Amino acid sequence: MTPPPDAARVVARALSRRAPAERAQFLRELLAHTAAGLVIIEGDRAAGEAVYRLADAVVARGAGR
Repeated sequence: MTPPPDAARVVARALSRRAPAERAQFLRELLAHTAAGLVIIEGDRAAGEAVYRLADAVVARGAGR
């Protein structure tokens, strides 16, 4: 049985199939659906923590510019 591809490869493949102008919207929608899935699987608190960590990483990356 072949193991499933890792998430990074799935996302990279999906991005490569879209025009450059469509990629940011795809990622925004992916983030929204992922957060909603975490709410269902792990609950509000865990999903909120994941989103908070993502936002924190974005802010930290912006601070380095």
